[in-house]
Amino acid sequence: MKRAPLALSLGDPAGIGPEIAVKAWRALRGAGPAFMAVGDFQTLASSSPQGASALRRVTGPLEATTVFEQALPVLDIPLNSSVVSGHPDSAYGQSVIRWIETAVGLALSGEVSGVVTAPIAKAPLYAAGFRFPGHTEFLAELTAARGPHEPVMMLSSGDLRTVLATIHVPVSGVPAALDEGHIVRVGQITAKALRQDFGIARPRLAMAALNPHGGETGTLGREEIEILRPAAQTLRALGVDCANPKPADTLFHPEARATYDAVICMYHDQALIPVKMLDFWGGVNVTLGLPIVRTSPDHGVGFDIAGRGLARADSLIAAIRMAADIASRRSAPAQAA
Repeated sequence: MKRAPLALSLGDPAGIGPEIAVKAWRALRGAGPAFMAVGDFQTLASSSPQGASALRRVTGPLEATTVFEQALPVLDIPLNSSVVSGHPDSAYGQSVIRWIETAVGLALSGEVSGVVTAPIAKAPLYAAGFRFPGHTEFLAELTAARGPHEPVMMLSSGDLRTVLATIHVPVSGVPAALDEGHIVRVGQITAKALRQDFGIARPRLAMAALNPHGGETGTLGREEIEILRPAAQTLRALGVDCANPKPADTLFHPEARATYDAVICMYHDQALIPVKMLDFWGGVNVTLGLPIVRTSPDHGVGFDIAGRGLARADSLIAAIRMAADIASRRSAPAQAA
């Protein structure tokens, strides 16, 4: 019996999402994993060198699995206005939101095995009434009916996994946003996900200090003393193998990466820069702590190259493969039973 496909929400239609969706299908159609695009059929057709002949409108995931090897399955939710590549427009906003909602709904119902999201642009969505900082927070809201969720953003590339204690917070607001209890929950969620989704029996966590040189015993900042070290101690007391905070500039070389399975980072760029330095094209964003599987490429909408055929699909392909791997691990116990 074939596994349910993944649902790929198209993201901002004026960005590179449609183009890389078609390129990912061309790369994966022979061996999978299968996925179904959720978005505007015509935009996808315009992004394909083969036009509409490379696509197939489907009514649901079951049909998508059947046609995947012959055409990119599309659950067509049309836009109300035409798209100009590279030119964001708030007129697309409500459709982009609906595509995400549809994909998540299919995952919650079990009709698809997970969700992969193509990049969105914040400004046009905010202009359309979107009230969330980003995808991650929106997904937590959409899945809230399955219980309270505190989503954790993980960036993964090769042997490096970074998780964020704060996500879309201005750097000036990071110190005030750090809280011992929250960091403990991030560590617990991360350790559980490493076991459940990545097959690591005894996860080891590292923790990046907020301040230069780890705060220099308080002379360069006291967050390590008052928040981070106590959080690491609490995690260890709860059975999570978590090291005390270390200066961030010593945590990402090969020898350091060999000592942990994931590192808790205090702010957005602290986590994303090392991943993108190691593998700019192949990084994957994974949302931990949700009742559904969700991954995305580790890049933005690419308005500057949209519509020019230049976009690389490496990160999206990696995100699709990772989502399928995680879905397979989550379903393994049920299959064994």
